[in-house]
Amino acid sequence: MKRWFLFLFSCCFLASCDSVEKRQFFGTTQGSYYSIIYFDEQNRDFSSDFDSIFKEIEKTLSLWDENSMIRKVNRNEDLTVNRMFIDNFDYAIKAAELSGGLFDPTVGPLVQAWGFHYKEGMEMTPQIVDSLKQLVDYRKIKIENGQVVKENPNMTLDFNAVAQGYTTDMIGDFLLSKNVTNFLVDVGGEIMAKGCKPNNKAWKVGIEKPAEDKNSERIVQEIVELRDRSIVTSGNYRKYVEKNGKRYSHSLNPKTGYPSENNLLSATIICDNTAWADCLASICMVVGMEKAIEILETQENVEAFFIYLDGEKVKELNVRYFN
Repeated sequence: MKRWFLFLFSCCFLASCDSVEKRQFFGTTQGSYYSIIYFDEQNRDFSSDFDSIFKEIEKTLSLWDENSMIRKVNRNEDLTVNRMFIDNFDYAIKAAELSGGLFDPTVGPLVQAWGFHYKEGMEMTPQIVDSLKQLVDYRKIKIENGQVVKENPNMTLDFNAVAQGYTTDMIGDFLLSKNVTNFLVDVGGEIMAKGCKPNNKAWKVGIEKPAEDKNSERIVQEIVELRDRSIVTSGNYRKYVEKNGKRYSHSLNPKTGYPSENNLLSATIICDNTAWADCLASICMVVGMEKAIEILETQENVEAFFIYLDGEKVKELNVRYFN
C-alpha cells in the first residue's frame, strides 16, 4: 500500500554501547520502505515477528492486493472484518468528523479517477466529478456486528491516509510488549521514536525541504529531536498528476471532488500517536494552513510545523498545542 503524500527520513547518528545491542532492519512494505532500529540488552531478533505484522496488515488493508479484506469489502463480499480493519475505520471516521468531512475514507472513487490509486486516472470532467461525489460521504457507511454496511453498494473505503501510521504504531507496540523501550520505527516516513539512543541523546528526524518535482534531490529543511513522540509529514510536491499541462495535488477535497488548492507546501505533525498524526497531517493539506490551525487548536499535546508560500516566498511556521 503506497502512501500518497510524504517524504520524511530519519537522521539517526547512533553511538556504540558495550552493554546494549543495536538491532536494525530495513525492507519494503505497503509499496514503500520500512526501517526499524532498536536497542535490546538480550540482543533478540524480531525480524520474523515484524514480517508477520506487515503481512497481516497487507492482507487486511492493501488496496493493491485483490484478495485483501478491504478489497473484498469494496466488492461487497460477505465477511466479518477484523480488529485491525475496525481500528483504521475508527481513526478515519474520527478524522472525518474533526474535519467536517474534508478528510473522508470513502473518497477512493475520486482518488482512483484522478490517478492517485492502483489504476490509471481518467480524463476528468465536471460531469464525472459530480457523479463520483455521490459515492463519497463517510456518514453513509458504518460497521455493525463486524459487518460493513453501506447506504450505496458502490461506495468504497480507502485507509491510505491512516494505514502506514497505524503500522508504525503496531510495530512500536510490539517492541514495547517485549520490554524494548529505546527504538525508532519508520514505515514510509511515519515515525515513532521511543526512549533515546545509548548515549542518552534524543532521536533525530529530518523534515524534507519542499521539492520542485517528484524527481528532485531530497534536501533536509529542518532536523527535529524526538523522545516518546511520533512524527508524520504530508506534502504536495512529490505526489501529483499532470493533466493538460497543469499539475494537480494528491490532496483531494471530498466536497468539491477536485484537488485542494492552497498555499501549504507541507504539514508536519508531532503527537503521541502515529496513526493520528497521519490523519492530522492529511487534514492540514486539504484544508490549508489557516483552517488547519483552527482544527489543531482542539487537539492536545500536538506540535505542527508548516512550510508554506507567502506570495513567492517559502516560509515556515511552528505551532504547539499543549491543552
